[in-house]
Amino acid sequence: MNDEQTARMPLEGVRVVDMSNYLAGPLCTMYLADYGADVVKIENPRGGDPMRLWGHNKNGVGLYYKMINRNKKSVTLDLRTPFGVEAVKKLVAGADVVVENYRTGVLEKWGLDYENLKEVNHAVIMLSITGFGRTGPYKNRPGFGSLAEAFAGFSHINGYPDGPPLSPSWGLGDCSTGIGAAFLVMTALLERERRGGAGQQIDLAIYEQLLTMLGPQVIYYDQLDFIQGRSGSRLEFAVPRNNFETKDGQWVLIAGSNQSIFENICKGLGREDLIADPRFADNRERMKNADAIEDELQKTLKTLTLDEVMERLTEFDGAATPINSVKMVMENEQVVARGNITEVQDAELGGPVRMQEAFGKLSRTPGKVRHAGEPLGRSNREVLVDRLGYSEEKLEQEGIDLG
Repeated sequence: MNDEQTARMPLEGVRVVDMSNYLAGPLCTMYLADYGADVVKIENPRGGDPMRLWGHNKNGVGLYYKMINRNKKSVTLDLRTPFGVEAVKKLVAGADVVVENYRTGVLEKWGLDYENLKEVNHAVIMLSITGFGRTGPYKNRPGFGSLAEAFAGFSHINGYPDGPPLSPSWGLGDCSTGIGAAFLVMTALLERERRGGAGQQIDLAIYEQLLTMLGPQVIYYDQLDFIQGRSGSRLEFAVPRNNFETKDGQWVLIAGSNQSIFENICKGLGREDLIADPRFADNRERMKNADAIEDELQKTLKTLTLDEVMERLTEFDGAATPINSVKMVMENEQVVARGNITEVQDAELGGPVRMQEAFGKLSRTPGKVRHAGEPLGRSNREVLVDRLGYSEEKLEQEGIDLG
């Protein structure tokens, strides 16, 4: 195998039409694009994806958009016009995947739903993300990641026992959906390749991935009638696992996930007496006495600085980590060594911009951030003229900016 072959990205040649907005759908296509898929992002000519206005900005340029729409081509088409529908269908005719997150019934109204698009391309795989799915009594309800976090049961267990339920301060529902959606797309692509070439529709509700990620809650309730409550940062089935304050006002997470790790933590902190204490003899005993073991550890940790704690526990193979801010993460020697933060040049932002690199390490064909999210319509000429063959005159008549 020659160098050119080994350098190819694993999803090179996979063409994706991204009609999604905001977060869950664009995250799915970000993962695909990170590994080489050719993603054409369709945006409304009047302002584009509303994600461009979300979160913090630099000189009016939305930074969150820059991250999650990296490695994609931005093309402006109005899907409510005959030309927009025609152009999308021409793109779909040569595509492998379509991703959309409109409410059920919207694309049907425009003639861009799966039943219409499979007439254009019988092999196309269409991922449809909605708040509650395309079936069931809630199928027409508006749905967002924040609703999914509460609906799936996450918010109920998040917080402290004597406090209210807490919803996350970041897009947990959408982000979990994005990675689950990418897995489903790849599953459908593999099935198509192995079993005859027909496409299919993927119907994904935003709450579903998070519901699965919440682990044993369903089986606990089914078999034990047990409803998990709020326990702060404590992990109810593995004790000790919590955040502890150090002498210098820093915070460290300690996780005694199994007996040997627990004993290593005790040895590193000079608390071998805790190993011999029958209240802490094994994980089940520690679960019964979680307050007591945490109190003992906290007393010791308040006598040590964060650096001292990490030095001791690292020496004894005790599982612990500082509670890092994003600044600490980006400066961390492990993150730097792994290349988890990458830098690309961006003319719109006027220079270099850093963001997370594609996660995971494929030995031959790694993923890569090649560029940040494009300015609105940057790829109109490349896609609409060069790929689809529309004339400049036609596009000017349709009011499409060719730059």
